[in-house]
Amino acid sequence: MSARKPVALHVFSTFAVGGPQVRFAALAGHLGDAWKHIIVAMDGNTACRERLPPGLDVSFPDIDHRKGAMLQNALGFRRYLKATRPDVMVTSNWGTIEWAMANFLPVVRHIHIEDGFGPEERATQLPRRVWMRRIFLRRVQVVVPSLTLREIATRVWRLGHVRYVPNGIDLTRFAVTRPGGSAVPVIGTVAALRAEKNIARLLRSFRLIADETNAELTIVGDGPMRGDLQSLAKELGIAARVRFTGHTDQAQDFYRHFDIFALSSDTEQMPLSVLEAMASGLPVAATDVGDVRAMLAEGNSDFVVLQDDARLADALRRLLADPMGARVIGAANREKAVRDYDQRAMLAIYAALLRGDGSCAP
Repeated sequence: MSARKPVALHVFSTFAVGGPQVRFAALAGHLGDAWKHIIVAMDGNTACRERLPPGLDVSFPDIDHRKGAMLQNALGFRRYLKATRPDVMVTSNWGTIEWAMANFLPVVRHIHIEDGFGPEERATQLPRRVWMRRIFLRRVQVVVPSLTLREIATRVWRLGHVRYVPNGIDLTRFAVTRPGGSAVPVIGTVAALRAEKNIARLLRSFRLIADETNAELTIVGDGPMRGDLQSLAKELGIAARVRFTGHTDQAQDFYRHFDIFALSSDTEQMPLSVLEAMASGLPVAATDVGDVRAMLAEGNSDFVVLQDDARLADALRRLLADPMGARVIGAANREKAVRDYDQRAMLAIYAALLRGDGSCAP
């Protein structure tokens, strides 16, 4: 008789394609068929299921809940936990706090992963959310991928069980060789087209340097802001030099054609896109958000700037003006990615946390 598989319940506010969801897909592939996974997407969006390797034992139950009915939802979730009794529950970000409420008097072992904040918390922590995190996560093993978040979790939320696990990527997917034959430099970004990514800032920054260079801008990704951004590119008179690729599952193919990677976000913690750019041997011009400055090689720090159109434009201008220096910075970024951000180390830690090795048991 075969041994029972351990069961992990993973709760996401959405299972659309994004950093936390892609990281889970890599973890699920690493664990293989040894675990059963139950995935709850609070908004019903399960688009990232396409990223899951075939052959996994995965289910996507539809758990009844109502927006705004926090206490009622928590009671319903608690009944679900008692009925299913998973070996571990893994919640992700603020949007799953009702599940932490449901498990306040512990039914199952609980791990909470906090990857960052939406636009409403980009400048400051909301007091109500701070207090709820203090109360409902105080006995929970909390995992964060950035030093910035670790500081917030320990100093602002006053949590005691905080584990810093930096994000990692599959380095083998990203090539450092560039296809030859083009004299037109390409500035590229890979992002969900949402407000907090502030791609409008990148478009305005590109406009500031457009008359000085023959560079082009490639924007890889899709999202609710796409129509507005395409309209803005037309208003700025740069639409002919801006390419919107839409959604792709093969972003690594685009990095190979970039000369510079740009990040224009208002809020980030440890963005996977920057790690992917580093693994692809690219220099990065970025706004100074989250851990971005610390992530990059030392020589890249002069191109991490305040959240300002002109400053980002200047960083892009300086990298375009010195292609040899940009390639040296890109090579240093690749070396740092190989040394510090191989996903095998990250996946081993997450697998140990799921098993309960070093986590905070209820």
